[in-house]
Amino acid sequence: MKVFKNLSTYILALGFSATLFSGCEDYLNVSDDLAAEMTMEEVFNNTSYARRFHRYIYTGIPDVSNIIITSAYADLTGLDNPWPAVSDELKSAQNNVKTIPTIGYHAGSATLSRWSLYKQIRQANEFIAYAHVIPQNGDVADFIDEKELALLKNEARFLRAYYHYLLFELYGPIPIMTEIADPSAADLDYYRNSVDEVVAFIDKELNECYDLLPEKELNPDGTINNERAAAPTKGAALAILAKLHVYAASPLFNGGYPEAIALKDNQGKQLFPAKDDTKWKTALDALQRFIDYSKGRYSLYQVMKNGEIDPAESLYQLFQVSVNNSEAVWQSSKNSWGGVNGEGRERRCTPRAIFSGFSCVGVLQEAIDDFLMSDGKSIEESGLYKEEGIGEDGIPNMYKNREPRFYQDITYSGKVWQKTDKKIYFYKGMPDDNSKADMSYSGYLLYKGMNRDLLNQGNNPKSKYRAGMLFRLADFYLLYAEALNHVNPGDARIIQYVDF
Repeated sequence: MKVFKNLSTYILALGFSATLFSGCEDYLNVSDDLAAEMTMEEVFNNTSYARRFHRYIYTGIPDVSNIIITSAYADLTGLDNPWPAVSDELKSAQNNVKTIPTIGYHAGSATLSRWSLYKQIRQANEFIAYAHVIPQNGDVADFIDEKELALLKNEARFLRAYYHYLLFELYGPIPIMTEIADPSAADLDYYRNSVDEVVAFIDKELNECYDLLPEKELNPDGTINNERAAAPTKGAALAILAKLHVYAASPLFNGGYPEAIALKDNQGKQLFPAKDDTKWKTALDALQRFIDYSKGRYSLYQVMKNGEIDPAESLYQLFQVSVNNSEAVWQSSKNSWGGVNGEGRERRCTPRAIFSGFSCVGVLQEAIDDFLMSDGKSIEESGLYKEEGIGEDGIPNMYKNREPRFYQDITYSGKVWQKTDKKIYFYKGMPDDNSKADMSYSGYLLYKGMNRDLLNQGNNPKSKYRAGMLFRLADFYLLYAEALNHVNPGDARIIQYVDF
């Protein structure tokens, strides 16, 4: 009988220098809570164990809200959201993302990896191979019939494809794993598949999963099953396919860098392709398929006031509403917002002046300057912009007359904090200056996604759950415009979809 074992190998190399792949530490492990020498028969003959084994496959979905730290105090990985802080959009005052932009990032310090996804990929392969119908036995009501089994295996296959997509997003050429490795094998090293092979595999898998995926997870009575809101859907599959082909058409994966084209493994196989401009047409077709599907199913999140769109409230509620959010294509229950009285993003984006805030997530000036003015023009073009001076209200002139996104996304000097009359300042001698290690290095704090009902004082609420937004409609409007611009630069829809 087959027995679950902890399998362990080592990564031979990371990054572009790798031509062979060997799994990172214990990447072949299976579900920890079912790994105590249980046989396949014991797991897959039991409905509870089988479903629990299946649920573990979901654990590789990223936590997109974790941009700095959680109560576990663990370093951020590639399955969190370290990217704003390591790409000079944010400046963090804590955790591993504090120093990566200054000391550099290379294979020897690669904490932001996603190689651990091969654990969930293996678990999906195990489930697809070994799960079977569990018939009803006497009065026992719990069973897995052919219909449920087909749906569960389809979800496992979808997630396996999604995890290959996440690995491709970070590494490009990766090993495609559809086999179950033998722990007694002498060689557990795997060659990377080329970029084109990986793209073709993910495309094939998602398209073959598509028909069995629901539009939405429903209860038996036809109502939306919010307990299964993170389960894969047709919209999620089309979204992944669209982004997959945009990546495949983009310069990094499509002949834009001679160093990539020159990379071959030790068998002489080319891993990155030469430039192929027709890939933008493929990307456009995938995006068009998603756009066509989205009509009547998704829409930009809008809050109406007096018969007109309230842009400020729409922007705020977009990231607060977890159930029935019209713009959300796929969400995850994972979140690291935490509470203003505990650990997590919420407190790290709260000023020190506000009842034990940590003031750790700064926004760089270049990002501030990218926000438009209220007339829709850049700060260089608009006559409304004044860089010098501070008004009688204590707010620097450069923060006035900005677009609604600025006020929803940024804590700036002179901002009045929610549910208080306190104005926040980052000047020397003020509570949020640079006199402590936990500070905003830039003189701004990230406010995007924060909940304005929270306050670490008295009976005020201290935390608020928000689902993680894996894919949202607005992103695909912009990707659609980009693909149109590559295929037909004069297409009128480019401006239309940018301006939606």
